Amino acid sequence: MKAIRVHRTGDPDVLQLEEVPVPEPAAGQIRVRLAAIGVNFIDTYHRRGWYPVSTPFTPGVEGAGTVDAVGPQVTEFQVGDRVAYCMQIGSYAEYAVVPARLAVKLPPELDFQQAAAAMIQGLTAHYLACSTYPLGPKDTCLVHAAAGGTGALLVQMAKIRGARVLGTVSTQEKARIAQEAGADAVIRYTQVDFVEETRRLTGGRGVQVVYDSVGKETFHRSLDCLAPRGYMVLFGQASGVVPPFDPQILNQKGSLFLTRPSLGHYILDREELLARARDLFGWLREGRLRLRIDRIFPLAQAAEAHGYLEARQTKGKVLLVP
Repeated sequence: MKAIRVHRTGDPDVLQLEEVPVPEPAAGQIRVRLAAIGVNFIDTYHRRGWYPVSTPFTPGVEGAGTVDAVGPQVTEFQVGDRVAYCMQIGSYAEYAVVPARLAVKLPPELDFQQAAAAMIQGLTAHYLACSTYPLGPKDTCLVHAAAGGTGALLVQMAKIRGARVLGTVSTQEKARIAQEAGADAVIRYTQVDFVEETRRLTGGRGVQVVYDSVGKETFHRSLDCLAPRGYMVLFGQASGVVPPFDPQILNQKGSLFLTRPSLGHYILDREELLARARDLFGWLREGRLRLRIDRIFPLAQAAEAHGYLEARQTKGKVLLVP
């Protein structure tokens, strides 16, 4: 089969298309013939070596397709099932072996590209809005990169939960996308100071929670957007790693809370994964949640897909297809 391999960490050109053996599922695993593969920032962190993985490796932690082989001790899936999965590295390939506990069956209304677009970003938005800081009607949140794949889903879920949503974007086109997702106010950070605008929009009080996937460029100033006892939720680092800082700053700025969550810790068991997936698929089926697929690249163009993602110009999900 064809797969993308990384033999050394670095820029996108380290992503090489190679011929490798088709993997065989072991006990508790299924093999998925992939039809669509999600491209996520965590893939770029693996490629860069920010999140170390032993080389050589096949990147990618999300995919959707058809079960074509089942290992011993697997009872929930059978050959022919339509599935999606996440948080298992190795999806930039024609086939992937996946622990059955990380896969979910797809409802008939969801196609493979939608499923690959929904898993990582949809489940991430779900835990952020429903668990890390459970939003409610009395809350106002600030969502950075509100027109991106995760950002736009997070805006929609925040509105489902009744919160007021402020979103930051860089362009007029992205402002339109964030508004269509339901943002109550959109802040063009290239034109206005997002801290001052957030304070103005909240009557000087600040927001209850900031959801920040940007990292280095926004982190410190995001703290100034928070109301006392507000939550700083740093769930990504698209602009770079946030350097160490003195926790006393959290006290000085209002007894703030800081968390650096990741999806793996919010789907710790099978029941939690299935519960989040049920909400996600249900909202998609009901039309309360809309996916936006921005670009689809052939598997062989994984390097181009990474370059596009890292340019931070995405307006939705980026996918690969074998």
